[in-house]
Amino acid sequence: MIRRPPYDAVVVVSFGGPEGPDDVLPFLENVTAGRGVPRERLEEVAEQYLAFDGVSPLPAHDRRLVELLSDELTRQGLELPVYLGNRNWHPLLPDTVARMRDDGVERALAFVTSAYSSYSGCRQYREDIDGARFVVGPGAPEIHKLRAFHNHPGFVEPFVDGTRDALGELPGARLVFTAHSVPMSMAATSDYREQLADTAGLVAGAVGHDDWDLVWQSRSGPPQIPWLEPDVGDHLRDLGAGGTETVVLVPIGFVADHQEVRFDLDTEARRVAEEAGVELRRVPTPGHDPRYIEMIVELVTERLRGGERRALGALGARQDVCGVGCCPRPQRPGTHAR
Repeated sequence: MIRRPPYDAVVVVSFGGPEGPDDVLPFLENVTAGRGVPRERLEEVAEQYLAFDGVSPLPAHDRRLVELLSDELTRQGLELPVYLGNRNWHPLLPDTVARMRDDGVERALAFVTSAYSSYSGCRQYREDIDGARFVVGPGAPEIHKLRAFHNHPGFVEPFVDGTRDALGELPGARLVFTAHSVPMSMAATSDYREQLADTAGLVAGAVGHDDWDLVWQSRSGPPQIPWLEPDVGDHLRDLGAGGTETVVLVPIGFVADHQEVRFDLDTEARRVAEEAGVELRRVPTPGHDPRYIEMIVELVTERLRGGERRALGALGARQDVCGVGCCPRPQRPGTHAR
């Protein structure tokens, strides 16, 4: 009897982003579908993309990631095709799953471009995968998500090196770690804050720096709904008012320099820092760092062959399969949990 391989493809599942001015509003409509976000708010956010000609850095980044991952898999003797499917813009995940089916893929592993556990960073992607398989229907491949990787050396070490370099330029600077804010209701039902604090501590410890803060950015939604605070801009103002002169900003919540890094940090946070009299250095995200690419391959081989599951710090490696009640959908005012 011929034993089939446990998996025969990898799919990178990402957020997606516009690649021209005509894409911006349709993309934002996809992002906010079902949330009742006013048109005026979408147009306001659209201006942030249009300031960069309507082109998000993420699509080009993800295409290159797929190329590098495919090359590294081949180099390590794993002949697995690599696909790309997005939550919010082309190539949309249902289209990618249909292509995988047509290519004869039966079982695939999904690498989601989110390092942490939360509804929006984990369970929602699994829902997206299940929804795409439902749309495709009979013959859709099985797709199993790889584990969260916030404390994997391949994710942490690029931040350590970048932070060390930035501190070399600004000795004695205060370390400020930042990540995407989420509603308090989402934070309360996941390990999101705990994992981010763990990663921040790992980076700070590796560079021998005890003076650090964890702050939040890029919040959205109605002001009456509480989100994680403090906001990075407010924190920079407070630091400046308190006499802090130099800050190294470490975007540990992000795997790539996408729009929320380019605009919210490199544009808005930098402007706030200048107004507050604070000199700022922003550490790069892992992006295409070879250690990050090798980490993805390592996560794949964990599922193919078993073996060591590397993780730094006390929290250990995240489980492969999330529990039934893990990271539930947050309940919005006026709605009922499903």
